[in-house]
Amino acid sequence: MTGWLGSAYLWVKAFHIVFVIFWMAGLFLLPRYLVHHQEALGTPEAAAWEKRETLLRRMILEPSIGIVWLLGLALALNIGLLDGQPGLGWLHAKLLFVLALSGYHGWAIGYSKKLVTGEGAIPSRRLRLLGEVPALAVVFIVVLAVVKPF
Repeated sequence: MTGWLGSAYLWVKAFHIVFVIFWMAGLFLLPRYLVHHQEALGTPEAAAWEKRETLLRRMILEPSIGIVWLLGLALALNIGLLDGQPGLGWLHAKLLFVLALSGYHGWAIGYSKKLVTGEGAIPSRRLRLLGEVPALAVVFIVVLAVVKPF
């Protein structure tokens, strides 16, 4: 399906997938950084974790999430998201999961900033479990995008 993107469709799709991989790599890494940062609170090592989190955010997470959304919306509009095309229930569900994952991204960044001020209050075990949220979301997102069950 090429729609209004024409021959650029496959290029847009390819770069969307590339930046999804970058974004997910960052989202898999950041929660582990948060655990280590929280455990280092009150030590000189905490500043090093703050620096790592900032670099990860600025170099990988922020650019990737923006590009993922931009290219993803272009692809969604290309296949008729706003035109009332039938058979796009999978896309609506996928967008809901991506929106939730974006919210998780925002929460993780916010928690990183709380740790800088020493306000970390989530038990380490729970924080480690929260680090698995991106993996679960990716499973649902990929199944929806590939299988298109509805």
